[in-house]
Amino acid sequence: MTLILDAETAASPQVADVCSLENYLALPDHSMDERISRARAKLGSTAIVLGHHYQRDEVIRYADATGDSYKLSKIAAETDARYILFCGVHFMAESADVLGRDGQQVILPDLNAGCSMADMAEISQVEDCWDALERLGLAGETIPLTYMNSTAAIKAFCGERGGLVCTSSNARGAFEWAFARGKRILFLPDQHLGRNTGYSMWIPLDEMAVWDPWAVQLGTNVGGQTKENLSRARVILWKGHCAVHQRFLPGHVDTVRAKYPGIQVIVHPECRWEVCQKADALGSTERLIALVEQAPAGSMFAVGTEIHLVNRLARRFGPEGKKIITLDDTGCLCTTMYRISPQHLAWALENLVEGRVVNRIQVVASVKQWARVALDRMLEVG
Repeated sequence: MTLILDAETAASPQVADVCSLENYLALPDHSMDERISRARAKLGSTAIVLGHHYQRDEVIRYADATGDSYKLSKIAAETDARYILFCGVHFMAESADVLGRDGQQVILPDLNAGCSMADMAEISQVEDCWDALERLGLAGETIPLTYMNSTAAIKAFCGERGGLVCTSSNARGAFEWAFARGKRILFLPDQHLGRNTGYSMWIPLDEMAVWDPWAVQLGTNVGGQTKENLSRARVILWKGHCAVHQRFLPGHVDTVRAKYPGIQVIVHPECRWEVCQKADALGSTERLIALVEQAPAGSMFAVGTEIHLVNRLARRFGPEGKKIITLDDTGCLCTTMYRISPQHLAWALENLVEGRVVNRIQVVASVKQWARVALDRMLEVG
């Protein structure tokens, strides 16, 4: 049986043995430690475990490499391991498969680990948007860019139409690359990263129009816009967002500054523009970590990003006299990333030891070709 995950990705014919997995899930986390270590030792260099920064500690401690999407995509492209176990979410595993070598196989320990942001831009919606831009005579001067947090189909769409993929760490470079080739950018799927990047390049807010795909379906205007607005826009922002980072509000910044005078507020550019304007600094996950690393003892930070990373930073740098707290103390958990557990990892590894590949993520060839073009362009931009 082959399980179709979406329009452009399929799991391998050796699909998850549900009963076997359920047996693992009934066991406590700590009981997986020895089993994971033993399986890792047997597999040796044939398998590599990649862990995104937002993973829970119980999983990330087994990772051979940790990082954000950009860093892990580079590692996936460079590793010689036969099996890539990606402890992240679905679009990351797709990118690893696109960039991987022949014979390599990418495994997502839990197929339910998705991304709400990526789901906000469906390929049919994006194609409808592009058709509308073509009817308006705007597509020829528009370069499509997509954030890494998108499906392989969206990446392929951008690659085929002269665009590329970016991450939060190289978004500005991607914008500069695109503006050297066109008059405007269609940025998918995170409006906040697009807006914050454009504004940092002195593009006024009134020259950035939000395309609402649902307005198209409701028959109102084109993406909820007028032809004049779209023609004037230098950046067309897709109406999408990260469910975690959108929770941070300007009031959170005011509250934390009042409670901790002198604290530095640093946030991810997936946060709202109003929050980023109040922050002392913004940057990719790797950039946020570097800011804390480079700060002197006694520094205080309120960090606007996923709670697992914030807690990890607090434990790591607490002994150095640095205070790190979350910008929103109600906690901002990436629930889809959290789905991957030690039990899922142990199950996937032990199946590999027995010669079975489960939960393989494999992008179909027609999509893979153009997605690879878009990702290769990203790596060239750096």
